[in-house]
Amino acid sequence: MVVVAIGLVILSVTATLTGQIQLTSSGTAQAAVRLLLPILLAGLGGLWSERAGVINIGLEGMMVLGTWGAAWAGYQWGPWAALVGGLVFGALGGLLHAVATVTFNVNHIVSGVAITLLALGLTKYLATLVFQPISRNPRESPKVPGFSEFSIQPLADGLEAVEQQQRVFLSDVAGLLGGILSGLTPLVIIAFALVPLSYWILWRTRFGLRLRSCGENPVAAESLGVDVVRHKYLAVLISGGLAGLGGAALVLNPGQLGYLENQTGGRGYIGLAAMIFGNWRPGGLLGGAALFGYVDGLQLRAGGEAVHALLYGGTLLAVVLAVVWAARRNWLSAAIALVAGILVYLVYYSIDTVPREFATYAPQLVTLLVLAAASQRLRPPAAVGAEYRKGEGD
Repeated sequence: MVVVAIGLVILSVTATLTGQIQLTSSGTAQAAVRLLLPILLAGLGGLWSERAGVINIGLEGMMVLGTWGAAWAGYQWGPWAALVGGLVFGALGGLLHAVATVTFNVNHIVSGVAITLLALGLTKYLATLVFQPISRNPRESPKVPGFSEFSIQPLADGLEAVEQQQRVFLSDVAGLLGGILSGLTPLVIIAFALVPLSYWILWRTRFGLRLRSCGENPVAAESLGVDVVRHKYLAVLISGGLAGLGGAALVLNPGQLGYLENQTGGRGYIGLAAMIFGNWRPGGLLGGAALFGYVDGLQLRAGGEAVHALLYGGTLLAVVLAVVWAARRNWLSAAIALVAGILVYLVYYSIDTVPREFATYAPQLVTLLVLAAASQRLRPPAAVGAEYRKGEGD
């Protein structure tokens, strides 16, 4: 909560001093929510798999399968069927990954890459076979019915009124909260509910403890009576299903409502990065997905000028970090943060806007920078990616 509060203050100050009100507008927040959903769901899929000790680099391929399954089922039976179709097709990809890695001990990275390549080829073939006769285009499906949008009333209207008053900080907070509470769909509620649900299952139930033990020390877990193979299979199946839901979120996005070839755009890999940023925990994963979704939504709505204003916000953040680390007597980190802040400010001062080509890749760049900054405190499951054979605990 402290980190969120600091972020809100920095965004508010940046919006006030640069005049870029899109930084804290309800439209930006609403776009961010829609854009973070597939990343959040893919990241949750990676969390379930890696907590059981299986690296799932194939999240991208499972999302691709989910997009086709969601479009196929959604076109015929509606948006709820699209969710089921995405989940089932993603879970099939997870099952294939589990068979390869758990049963046959194939290298997890090799299996994940192979599944992604297979998914790309398979969905292209299926789209040509099924969608082309209807849409007359082998690269996209016919329009899929979407969910009806709703807002939390009367709170959303009250926040909108405060946002329009343009009061420093209050209107900024109202704009961001108003965007989060408006334009909602059942998929948004489900995705956000899966974050605390995943935490509760993995950290507060007997099943979750056994599953996580498979990712920390499967031999010791087996010696205590845990069926390691079964738990790994279940984890990777759930992982694939969640990634497939991420694909369904892309199909059911109000701005898309259909399958489009290569529409995942690497979001499976970004979800994996968000999971790593979150230190293999649901709360941190949500923060990483929100960061990417926010920057992506901002550059789509306001372009290079808004991204340029973010450089000013980055300067303020660097100063805050320098002060925090100096208070902890971590002089080297404080000096690095201060120098980085000065360099970012010089870039901000020397240009008037960020080129469109660069602004498009701002979310990926921010993700890389945040991962680099957070890498020193990461603690992955001890046995993630390790080869395991049944009976080693005997």
